[in-house]
Amino acid sequence: MAEQRDRSREHWKGSGQTASAGAWLALRDQHGGTEFTGYESETGEGKVLAIVKDGAEAAAKEAGATVLWKGPSLETDVNGQKGIVEDFVTQKVDAIVLAATDADALVPTIEKAEAAGVPVITIDSGVNYANVRSLVATDNQAGGQLGGEKLIELIGGEGEVGLIPFVKGAASSEAREAGFKAAVEATGGKVKLVSTLYSESSIATAAKVADDMMTANPNLKGIFAANESGTVGAANAVKAKGKAGEILVVGFDGSKEEVAALQDGSVQALVLQDPFKMGGEGVKQAILAARGEAVEKLVDTGVLVVTKDNLDSEEAKKLLGY
Repeated sequence: MAEQRDRSREHWKGSGQTASAGAWLALRDQHGGTEFTGYESETGEGKVLAIVKDGAEAAAKEAGATVLWKGPSLETDVNGQKGIVEDFVTQKVDAIVLAATDADALVPTIEKAEAAGVPVITIDSGVNYANVRSLVATDNQAGGQLGGEKLIELIGGEGEVGLIPFVKGAASSEAREAGFKAAVEATGGKVKLVSTLYSESSIATAAKVADDMMTANPNLKGIFAANESGTVGAANAVKAKGKAGEILVVGFDGSKEEVAALQDGSVQALVLQDPFKMGGEGVKQAILAARGEAVEKLVDTGVLVVTKDNLDSEEAKKLLGY
């Protein structure tokens, strides 16, 4: 049965795969000739980003708008993302939809945009800014905790585990990390977190840190990887080490490579987001803000834990985009 959970919003700290660092969307409302232009920052974590874009385009079409994407190619390119935001503020766009690469570094940029009369909607990865208009996102802390609870269940409730977050300072990465650690702490010491190493959203780096983690901790029973690249890298590492199915991996998101790893047994579970809803709701909130209408402060797009047992369920297929 699909595993889902609602969490208190007080624990919500940003979201995202991160879908994270550089796509922008321009919205042109065809009704009455009014133009709305906004941008959404994301990097290309593969299929998840493509589904975010599909959702954004569907919502824009419904509203009589068009969408343009643009942004930095790397999730770690904070300055590049800031520059893009600033450029579009200079061009006097009507609204910005932003998946922030850094929860703190983008705050002054958002403040400048708002001061210039350009409303900013955040999606996927939130920012440490109390006055942000809206966050459309996965409850990443809840997702991280669900992933942790699933890994703990799979390893039998005790033993040593490792954690592979992606980018230090990215709100979604830190929230998933916090959720996972909460799940570990809830075991009262039966499960021990022995290593936390960052993937920097690189499959190669994730594979290396996973290998280092296994080498340094011969009793390691499981790894939680907090995004697509971390999951694929960890799966590659356990296969290369001959430990697939012995050292268990729980990942985040549902790319083609991650689903293949779930099917071949190098990954045991995936925490799925709803990127289509994330993109669509981001556009809807941007259009409302551009028109001077009220927006929702928080829009929770939900999570689902998928294993081989429910991979073919209708709910999983919808989130996976097939």
